Amino acid sequence: MAQIPNLDNTSPLNLKSLREQSQKDLVKILKDIRGKKCLVIEPKLGGSLSLIIQTSLLKEYGIELRHLSAEPVQTDCTKVVYLVPSQRDLMKSISSHVHDDISKGLQREYYIYFVPRREIQCERILEEEKVHHLITIGEYPLYVVPVDEDILSFELDLAYKQCQVDGDTGSLWHIAKAIHKLEMALSEINTLILIDREVDMVSPMCSQLTYEGLLDEFLRINNGSVELGFIYNGCSTRGKKMKVPLNSSDKLFKEIRDLNFEVVVQVLRQKATSMKQDYTEMTTTNQTVSELKDFVKKLNSLPEMTRHINLAQHLSTFTSKPSFLAKLDMEHTIIEASSYDICFDYIEEMIHKQEPLVNVLRLLILFSVTNSGLPKKHFDYLRQAVRELLHSYGFEHMATLNNLEKAGLLKKQESKSNWLTVKRALQLVVEDTDTANPNDIAYVFSGYAPLSIRLVQHAVRSGWRAMEEILKLLPGPHTETKRLGFASSPSFATLQGASNGVDKIADGRRSLVLVVFVGGVTFAEIAALRFLSAQEGMAYDLIIGTTKMVNGHSLVETFFETIG
Repeated sequence: MAQIPNLDNTSPLNLKSLREQSQKDLVKILKDIRGKKCLVIEPKLGGSLSLIIQTSLLKEYGIELRHLSAEPVQTDCTKVVYLVPSQRDLMKSISSHVHDDISKGLQREYYIYFVPRREIQCERILEEEKVHHLITIGEYPLYVVPVDEDILSFELDLAYKQCQVDGDTGSLWHIAKAIHKLEMALSEINTLILIDREVDMVSPMCSQLTYEGLLDEFLRINNGSVELGFIYNGCSTRGKKMKVPLNSSDKLFKEIRDLNFEVVVQVLRQKATSMKQDYTEMTTTNQTVSELKDFVKKLNSLPEMTRHINLAQHLSTFTSKPSFLAKLDMEHTIIEASSYDICFDYIEEMIHKQEPLVNVLRLLILFSVTNSGLPKKHFDYLRQAVRELLHSYGFEHMATLNNLEKAGLLKKQESKSNWLTVKRALQLVVEDTDTANPNDIAYVFSGYAPLSIRLVQHAVRSGWRAMEEILKLLPGPHTETKRLGFASSPSFATLQGASNGVDKIADGRRSLVLVVFVGGVTFAEIAALRFLSAQEGMAYDLIIGTTKMVNGHSLVETFFETIG
């Protein structure tokens, strides 16, 4: 498992205690099952657990670790403990394992711990498979995973698709439970801002241009790390994937993660030049003990420097391609709503070139969302063109198109788009953005200020009542409420009259605002939030909660179906 962030005294919220409690809960479950045991973890859940507990700690308790698959569990242990999310398909695999053991005459004790809670539908399948009576069932209430010092994930990969397409709102219960648990465990939260991803599907469809955002776009950051399969730190990985942690424990990464990528290259070059000069001075002049000590400190940061120079060099092979630059130009053209025909022709050309389906859909969604759909003739033409493209990818993706239509991400234009009005009113396009010395959140997309973060910016400054008419142009309802009584009180009352933004703490401390994204958040949006929080005169610390870290690709892929 990847190195987990320290979470030591750097966050305004005590996330370390939250992580430690989750560790204790898991260790207690395993300790209560006496004797040698095999812990079988659903793979995706294993990724989440890597942010909670180190593998070495589990092995100290004599636990064998396996990933859940369709294949029988190979172990000499007589006790098998399954740690799985409440998914019905997984119950079939577990039932198959039990039946396989019985057929071989193996006598074992079986345990299933559902994460975060058990569901009747899952147990019903175990009953149908005639294994329920052989299994001890419990819960591991892991509702929140600290991803970094200011990020909390509810680990709900499919929340947006489930709500928008399947009509399954179970994830909303999970989110409410998670927020409640946070409030009970950590009483520092003063204000909660909830942003539904549906309100802003423009930002995740755009290419992120911060360092961390680009790493996610091209290398896919999973659970705070990336897997590399290229020449790294001067040596080839020889086809094997190497896992590299990316979190605030890496001081250099913390410094550069939220910078626009073109600035990151300059910063790394300056640091490398400075280190080279220091080395030259060390070898040509007499140094004091204090100066030697300072130089050794700098040398200690050399592995971090080498890591990020290699990563930046690798990213540059993508960002320097004419095709990437052309795509950026097209994204900005779509956002500015300046040339409908040019945008349509570009997407049409992508389809004819048979570019990867997710690339086509990502730009098509951006085009559709900003235009409130596509005119009927263009919609029918593009739909037919994409259907023809499915000859290359498989007709199971016909269901993918239907899912996107059902979610309202690809649709026929039935009314005039509000995008121009919203864009101008919220100043979403900022001309001549200075990415090296930014004065606006628009630097994260080199000129486009993410709509979601503009809404947060207005909420903390003056509240949403002052922009009521603009909010009416965005998808879904909006509300601003104030809770009465003590922190443990569940009662809420709607604010009357104009709001002055979020509440301030009387004793001079910065008020803590939890910003929760229902449906996922991108690293570029998080960078914009950190930028806001760091501004002079800002009275609030911002902590991010999300159903999952996403980018345009991962979000579109949740709508993919694999039928037949």
